[in-house]
Amino acid sequence: MVTPRLHPDTIEDVKQRVDIVDIVSEHVVLKKQGKDFTGLCPFHDDKSPSFSVSPSKQFYYCFSCGAGGNAIKFLMEIGKQSFGEVVLELARRYQVPVKTLEPEQRQEFQRQLSQRDQLYEILAVTAKFFEHALHQSQGAIALDYLRTKRKLSPEIVQQFQLGYAPGGWQTLYGYLVEQKRYPVERVEQAGLLVPRQGGSGYYDRFRDRLMIPICDVQGRVIGFGGRALGDEQPKYLNSPEGDLFDKGKTLYGLDLAKGAIAKRDEAIVVEGYFDVIALHAAGITNVVASMGTALTQGQIKQLLRYTESKRIIFNFDDDKAGQKAADRAIGELADLAYRGEVQVRILNLPEGKDPDEFLKAHSPSAYQDLLQDAPLWLDWQIQKLLADKDLSQPDQFHASTQAIAQLLGSLPNATLRTHYIHRCAELLSRGNARLAVQLEQDLRTQVRGQRWHGRSQKWQTPGDRTLLEEAEAQLLRLYLHQPEHRAEIRAALESRDLEFSIAHHRLLWQQILAIEDSAAAQDSTEPESRAEWTTSAQPPNPVSLLTRLQDHLAELPDQHEAVYSLFQLDEKTRRDLARAALVIRTATACMEMVMCEKRRRHFLDLWKKTDITTSPELGQYYQQQLYLEDQRIKVLEQEQRNTTFADLAQTPWVGVGLIE
Repeated sequence: MVTPRLHPDTIEDVKQRVDIVDIVSEHVVLKKQGKDFTGLCPFHDDKSPSFSVSPSKQFYYCFSCGAGGNAIKFLMEIGKQSFGEVVLELARRYQVPVKTLEPEQRQEFQRQLSQRDQLYEILAVTAKFFEHALHQSQGAIALDYLRTKRKLSPEIVQQFQLGYAPGGWQTLYGYLVEQKRYPVERVEQAGLLVPRQGGSGYYDRFRDRLMIPICDVQGRVIGFGGRALGDEQPKYLNSPEGDLFDKGKTLYGLDLAKGAIAKRDEAIVVEGYFDVIALHAAGITNVVASMGTALTQGQIKQLLRYTESKRIIFNFDDDKAGQKAADRAIGELADLAYRGEVQVRILNLPEGKDPDEFLKAHSPSAYQDLLQDAPLWLDWQIQKLLADKDLSQPDQFHASTQAIAQLLGSLPNATLRTHYIHRCAELLSRGNARLAVQLEQDLRTQVRGQRWHGRSQKWQTPGDRTLLEEAEAQLLRLYLHQPEHRAEIRAALESRDLEFSIAHHRLLWQQILAIEDSAAAQDSTEPESRAEWTTSAQPPNPVSLLTRLQDHLAELPDQHEAVYSLFQLDEKTRRDLARAALVIRTATACMEMVMCEKRRRHFLDLWKKTDITTSPELGQYYQQQLYLEDQRIKVLEQEQRNTTFADLAQTPWVGVGLIE
């Protein structure tokens, strides 16, 4: 659509109607804090909530990166759109009449707006047509299905605008095109007609199906779901995506559920249309359906706008298919759940029933009771990992422990991680208190790699970051400019179980490994995997990392700027790189010591909070960990201070000609 120059009255009307909390919450998970809202800034890699939204001032501001402005500015930045595009979209959303300045553009602009309005009209008229057909003789089977099989009252049938698409290839075509005189291309654009293959003409997309209108959050029909009444396939046929209907941005039933979600401060997500309808019929109205796809970020943010506590319950079948559906539906919600920004619970109904089936045999209060007892997503995952496992068998016990350690390693929140490590140790120990303490120590050791590789900043001091950044930079420079030492660097990192913690260094290292893997895969003369040649001084066919990295990072200008200095060599850097063995040893020792210091501060804090009169074994465990970290720090300090004759002999007295 062309973007005309907008009249100042239209711009002002949009500014008056728009709600910045409404807009920002579609992209950022906001939490109420006094009169304002806070969240993670979407404009930089925010680790703690530094982004503030003020409803009274209709203004947002990030105290970390300095981004700020009104709702229009926010959408311009987040979507990389022009001012005019954003205002037009907001005008459509808030139903503000649009006036333009250029007469020559006004006609085309109004035509495009008219087309969109006509699509809404066609879909609304079609929904009424299907509703009418349901109550005619031709819709008797569909109506009986709703009354007898689904046990739905006339009021619920009317509330959800349920209908029937008559059989025949051109029934709807005849009504909309021949009788109502809508342009056939517009009816096709609405997803209601399909062009015939190998000839001219159209036929109805939906034939002899029970019809379920799909509405946007404002209650306007944007598409349909059609259920077969016999053995036709597919069982459910949805409208194709188009100008109005986007499955990734739509939640079925949200227009009817948003008020109840806000009132109950909780959203229930189910699989199908009739699960939503059945629950609403039972008086449980804070329910939407994911329409069988993984939830997108857009759907998540849209749903979370209406619940202040950010509480979502997924209710899928209690079988393998239902568990897969739950994993699929959660989709991008996982990261928010791991960070504790969203409270996700999983409800599996007994006997593998879906909500519709369950409510035919049980009362709504029984369903509500199950909702209250629904486990948190992490507890549900732990239950899945341990289900049907015989922990008395060594192989099953080992596999279960490894799986749990991997799961808990994804938790960035230290308090939550500590809670679940303790809980899982109790589950694995099966009531043996002494074994539980040992298992807790073992679990901590297994997740340590993920816990302390730059993901937890709580126990890091500013001095730590300065040391860490310089040590990592030294290793990366050496890796980039001296290929003969790459295997040595990889071996040192692996032996100490280290990763790069600084964000831009970690990104650069990932790019390096990707380039090397790609080079190894493309060269048929090389070993089958990079693991086979990392023990040699360099790959059989060394790649030009500097050139390749420049190409890769060109698409990430912000990150390229952060690591640009690593591509350059000044005189001091050249002298440092000439002492490769010393640099590798001291830099990796420094990285490990920073991790040790962080762990020590963490264990010291836990020890101070432990009541040794009630938990003597736990207190003793924390003391032991403190002692071990202290001993390791002393070793690392000594390692950094030591400079051998070989180190000095390796350093050139003059010039740096050995370095290309």
